[in-house]
Amino acid sequence: MATLSFAVGLNKGFPTEKKARVARRAKGAKTPKAELCREVVREVSGLLAYERRLLDMLKTGGTSAEKRMYKFAKKRLGTHKRALRKRDDIKDLYSRMRARA
Repeated sequence: MATLSFAVGLNKGFPTEKKARVARRAKGAKTPKAELCREVVREVSGLLAYERRLLDMLKTGGTSAEKRMYKFAKKRLGTHKRALRKRDDIKDLYSRMRARA
C-alpha cells in the first residue's frame, strides 16, 4: 500500500524526512583566525597614506582636529559610520603609540 500524499496544499507531494543540517556561523562574523591575520597584515604593511594624514591631523591638534579628521575620513571612505570608526581607530592607535613612548 502506498503512503498517503496530497496533490495540493501545504503537505502536498511525497512525504519525506528533513535532513539535519550543520549550524553555520554568520557571514561576516569575526573569527580568531581572521582577526589575527588582519593584525599581522596591519603590523607589516603599516598605515595607508590617508591614515597617515589623519594621524598627522590628530598630532597637530587644534580646536577642531576631530571634526577635520571626520570630514576628511568621510570624503575618503564615503559613509558616516565608516568615517567615525576610522577616526576612532586612528585615535586609539595614537593613544597606544603615546603609551608605548
